[in-house]
Amino acid sequence: MTQVVGVRFKPAGKVYFFDPGDLKLIENDNVIVETIRGIEFGQVVNGPREVPDEQIVHPLKQVIREATQEDKKIIKENKEQEQEAFNICVEKIVQHNLPMKLVSVEKTFDGNKIIFYFTAEGRVDFRDLVKDLASIFRTRIELRQIGVRDEAKMLGGLGCCGRELCCCSWLSDFNSVSIRMAKDQNLSLNPSKISGICGRLMCCLKFESEVYEEAKEKFPKIDTKVMTPDGVGKVCNVNIFKQTIQVELTSSEIIKEYFLKDISTQDEEVSNEHGAPSSDNNEHGNQGEQYDNRSKKDEESY
Repeated sequence: MTQVVGVRFKPAGKVYFFDPGDLKLIENDNVIVETIRGIEFGQVVNGPREVPDEQIVHPLKQVIREATQEDKKIIKENKEQEQEAFNICVEKIVQHNLPMKLVSVEKTFDGNKIIFYFTAEGRVDFRDLVKDLASIFRTRIELRQIGVRDEAKMLGGLGCCGRELCCCSWLSDFNSVSIRMAKDQNLSLNPSKISGICGRLMCCLKFESEVYEEAKEKFPKIDTKVMTPDGVGKVCNVNIFKQTIQVELTSSEIIKEYFLKDISTQDEEVSNEHGAPSSDNNEHGNQGEQYDNRSKKDEESY
């Protein structure tokens, strides 16, 4: 176990571990640390704690010091210079007629680099743009192409729920989201209903996906034949919240809704009809266990 503090450099950004050393740090303290990008200004989001060694990326760097008022002044000045750099870069993009959209500008704490984040449909030859920017700012220039989800995270906004976007308020990593998650939750597959402002599937589809998957394991699959109080029928739809199943009756072709507890599958009927063998005899008891296992496997495959 190693004692670390968690430091974040951007709102809703990833949390990185650092060695607090002899510093007495608490949550929300501002610190100066060394990263692969150089000296950076960050905020402690996780106070000192012990974590397993396998969760640490070595070598674990130590926090240099707590941030001072002078450091905070530098951050404020950098923000002002970032806005100026943004405006200049937009002018140069128009001047060079480049098919790209500038999203954000970031100046490192030590001032050794300015990073320009942009989106584009394809590859962009921005070598002349980099030369112009380097001659103006007299520092290292990096142009980094990002995707639409990262663009939404940087710019922020409101989701269809009326709240601030998850990606820019608390979600540090983007999870894989598929159209199957929307189908499992019985949502409309209209792209405008299940897409975020980035144009991709909403991240929140992932949040409840596992709950729906676990709940649906208790229900028979669609088109499965089941036994109802009114006879045999075929499953048309399920409602995991109401614990009900819509069944199309074979005899009348009428669709009726039943509670899950009132429905039985064909495999369950066969199991109930035969019953469980007596366990008085060890040999028969083992046969009963084998039969039950076969029934469960048949039910899963069905």
